Amino acid sequence: MRKKHQRPAGSRRNPFSLFLERFLKSRIYPLIAAILLILVLSSIGVLLFEQHGNQGFRNLGDAIWWTLVTAATVGYGDKVPLTTGGKIVAVLVMLFGVGLLGMITGRIASWLVEWKIKEGSGLADQKTLKKHFVICGWKSEMVSVLEDILRVNPDLSDEEIVLVSTVEPEKVENLRSHPSLQNIRFVRGDYVDENVLLRANIKQAAKVLVLADSSGQASDQEVDARTVMCVLTVKTISKDIYTCVELIDSKFKRYLENVHCDEIILSREYNRILLANATAASGIAHVVQDLLDVEGGRLITKTFPARFVGDSFANLGKYFLEEENTILIGMLENTGNIFQRKREALREAQKTSDISRLVANLQEVKELRGNLPVFNPGPDYQIKSYSRAILIRAQ
Repeated sequence: MRKKHQRPAGSRRNPFSLFLERFLKSRIYPLIAAILLILVLSSIGVLLFEQHGNQGFRNLGDAIWWTLVTAATVGYGDKVPLTTGGKIVAVLVMLFGVGLLGMITGRIASWLVEWKIKEGSGLADQKTLKKHFVICGWKSEMVSVLEDILRVNPDLSDEEIVLVSTVEPEKVENLRSHPSLQNIRFVRGDYVDENVLLRANIKQAAKVLVLADSSGQASDQEVDARTVMCVLTVKTISKDIYTCVELIDSKFKRYLENVHCDEIILSREYNRILLANATAASGIAHVVQDLLDVEGGRLITKTFPARFVGDSFANLGKYFLEEENTILIGMLENTGNIFQRKREALREAQKTSDISRLVANLQEVKELRGNLPVFNPGPDYQIKSYSRAILIRAQ
């Protein structure tokens, strides 16, 4: 039985804050501010005329109450202006109130309809989002893909995911019908287009996943070519975005490596490897499936206390076994954004005054690979910075 994805407490944003965020992006709040200013000025005006001879207007609170009641055409009659000046202000407030409700109601209704249409059709900009997760492309099993992403990223909520695709809005609405995906953001357009990516606020995104898009009738080679073009565009906008990419054909891999793509998933090659191992009756397919299953999540990578940097692999393995009952099987080196890792390594490489050593250091930087797995490196292996522990959790 599949476990229901449980979102950590506090990860979902308050609906009121989402409404306020979108409200401030609209053109309504200047109108509201102007109306409030007029109401305040009217309240001050009637108070100046009435406060000395009218017991109903003793302070600004009384004046504001009377102005709101009069503008709303409620007319309780508990406070009545007696002076000529006060009556003139009352007439102005009454005339203002006749058109006020219709104006506000019409503008708000218009804004809500426009907002709903833009959200549903993928035309809304996502400029207010920061550190969000952008997914480019579409898969026939998109619901399962998104639900699995949320499972393995418990700190990620559905409203922090922006889907960029050319699919029809009806498909996205069908996707949103699932309770765990009802707040997915959608930007409709070609993810190769820089302007479309900017609408998804790619500059402020934390991660980008580019899928081998299956929404059209393109060949595998065309799909991979568009994938590479998308990554090139993303990296042109910001080199610091962590990029994960699905490729069908491995021959496009070197293009992505040249632009410092952080993770490359060769879906066809992985299938071929599993099929080959299955024919040898080795059981590898079952092992891999069990280790990578998103429900169990037995094979994981994890950060470790900073004090272990420079320490031995044996000591770190002992720590994880005693503290978390997990088995350390290797290290993942150069984690995080590979462009940043190379930039830092380049600064370190240039610190030497020995020319021959400098050339060797620069060559090492050039060959630096991001997310490099090192399995069972030996007990004396020295733990490096920007690494993660590769662990197997207990059953």
